[in-house]
Amino acid sequence: MTERTRRRIAVVLFNLGGPDGPASVQPFLFNLFNDPAIIDLPVVLRWPLAKLIAARRTKVAVGIYAKMGGGSPILENTRRQAAALETALTGEDEAKVFIAMRYWHPLTAETAAAVKAFGPDEIVLLPLYPQFSTTTTDSSLRLWAKEARRLGLHTRTKTVCCFPTEPGFIAALATVTATAMATARARSMAPMVVIFSAHGLPKRIVARGDPYVAQVEVTVAAVAARLGLARADWVIAYQSRVGPLEWVGPATDRAIAEAAHAKKAIVVVPVAFVSEHSETLVELDIEYRHLAERHGAAAYERAPTVSEAPDFIQGLARLVRTALAGEDTVQPGSGTQHCEGQARCACSQLKEHA
Repeated sequence: MTERTRRRIAVVLFNLGGPDGPASVQPFLFNLFNDPAIIDLPVVLRWPLAKLIAARRTKVAVGIYAKMGGGSPILENTRRQAAALETALTGEDEAKVFIAMRYWHPLTAETAAAVKAFGPDEIVLLPLYPQFSTTTTDSSLRLWAKEARRLGLHTRTKTVCCFPTEPGFIAALATVTATAMATARARSMAPMVVIFSAHGLPKRIVARGDPYVAQVEVTVAAVAARLGLARADWVIAYQSRVGPLEWVGPATDRAIAEAAHAKKAIVVVPVAFVSEHSETLVELDIEYRHLAERHGAAAYERAPTVSEAPDFIQGLARLVRTALAGEDTVQPGSGTQHCEGQARCACSQLKEHA
């Protein structure tokens, strides 16, 4: 293939984003709560409510981010993932990886403009959410579609909607889990429990047909099978509950407290986050560690996110290549078999973007 016939491929990584300093905490929170996927109200009601919630939560949130140096590390982590993926995609095509954050810079509108300026022959949209949810993946992709239309960006686009059992992702998760288990075992010979923790969702969102919980379950089952874990030795739990709504459970903090009361060694594994941020570095590493110690846990270890693990990056590269080789605009990744029958599954939702 000659230089003149090389395809220019734009790969867009999507993530939530995070404030880069104390001054950006409140606008970040406003952007979060002003998302109709988060607060499903007409804009005339959602906008002032988002303003109110952001103002009320800013002080506490600033304190949380202060424990991480004042801002979130998610953008820098995502930049490293983008660089590693770009290297993994080196070959006959010219691939450039872009980052689009949902709630803070680089925002989707900025990234869409940068992609248009790059002039790609094809675009691959790759959300860094292994499990599809209307609150994360679908929200990010709907905004991308809106901004692409606004800019007149009509380049052929493929979408990888989810990858809950992608082999590289599972291999990377299994590796960090095994390492954390070995560390916990070196500290205590007490019975061990592995708590696979994912960000929670209100039950009413799941009841509407959101496949996120089902896909979290198949991710964990795949990791447990790879490690040969007995069913009695692990549990799935959900963290970061906010507001008065009933959320899916069990709650991670309750699971930790119960295991600690039983004097078990606890290993916590984030299964829905692929980057370090407040939910891992503060909630899991600080708040839940203190909870475990206060209730008498024999040991407490937290596995890191998969981040730039080679297996994970190679898995992302496979997803990109699979999408490029396909004929359909929407590429369901490896999740389609796990959302059949879900009213708001990846396939039914994303076909609206095609």
